[in-house]
Amino acid sequence: MSGVQTIVIPQDEGDQRLDRWFRRRFPHVSQGRIEKMCRKGEIRVDGGRVKPATRVEAGQSVRVPPLPEPGEVKAQPKPAMSDADAKMIQGCVIYRDDHIIALNKPPGLPTQGGSKQTRHVDGLAEALKFGLDEKPRLVHRLDKDTSGVLLLARTRQMASDLTAAIRHKQTRKIYWAVVAGVPTPYLGEIRYGLVKAPGHGAKGEGEKMRCVHPRDVDATDGAKRAHTLYATLYRVASRAAWVAMEPITGRTHQLRAHMAEIGHPIIGDGKYGGSGQENLGDGWGAKLGGIISNKLHLHARLMRFEHPVTGKDITVTAPLPEHMQRTFDTFQWAPDMAAEDPFEALQ
Repeated sequence: MSGVQTIVIPQDEGDQRLDRWFRRRFPHVSQGRIEKMCRKGEIRVDGGRVKPATRVEAGQSVRVPPLPEPGEVKAQPKPAMSDADAKMIQGCVIYRDDHIIALNKPPGLPTQGGSKQTRHVDGLAEALKFGLDEKPRLVHRLDKDTSGVLLLARTRQMASDLTAAIRHKQTRKIYWAVVAGVPTPYLGEIRYGLVKAPGHGAKGEGEKMRCVHPRDVDATDGAKRAHTLYATLYRVASRAAWVAMEPITGRTHQLRAHMAEIGHPIIGDGKYGGSGQENLGDGWGAKLGGIISNKLHLHARLMRFEHPVTGKDITVTAPLPEHMQRTFDTFQWAPDMAAEDPFEALQ
């Protein structure tokens, strides 16, 4: 066992998650062990307790507790990727250059691994090297059941640049959704704060975000301000609407919680729309019934950013997933019926 170490983050290793930095420094230490050491306060940054997802910056000091020597830990073999999975994830590529890859993430595929999640974009990224030595790195996330544009950086520096651009709101994301009822006014904004509400299971299963009125955010422990723009594009009587949304902030489940809070949950959203609540024509309920799929109707349609290397404006657009396309066909909607950027006049 090695003794306690204090490591200062070098300039070229800053601006990344603590657990990722740790795994690169000590590849023989498992993710589970890193999480346990964080929970017990054994890993500290500048003397303070941290979580695995805490971002570390150049110049910070990381306390590393005694670790087993590499030979003392049997490395767990990575599960082999099937040819079908490799072909599938490569088929999701909708933009690629020497620095960036953009995927059209299918619904149902997690972005990263977690509890009971062994098949995810981060793991399948091994098939996206396309001649480079390292697999591309995630720079943001989409919920498991949300489809659409997902960016990956092909180098560490590009990951740092894109992460910074997203954090400083230098990128724009536009989502499409089918929601219950018809939001009015047709063009509006939602500013409810969000706070994590505990789940009901023994290990916190089912936790979700709870909306907090803007005037109560500062007085609510753990609440964060959140801001969403929305535009109602087309409607089906009073039952459902095609809505575009732009998250100005990037909170967990922000779009899903915000739309449910104003009375228009996203179709197929069992967590925020009520899995047992049918839409009977009164504009409420996440299940439209009939031939409309019960899958989540939320799609990251477009992402726009300035390329960190070329300086060019890049716009990546993702086609709809199959279940949403069927819903659009049923309602006689077509993607070209909507402006590419319904919020352009507001910028």
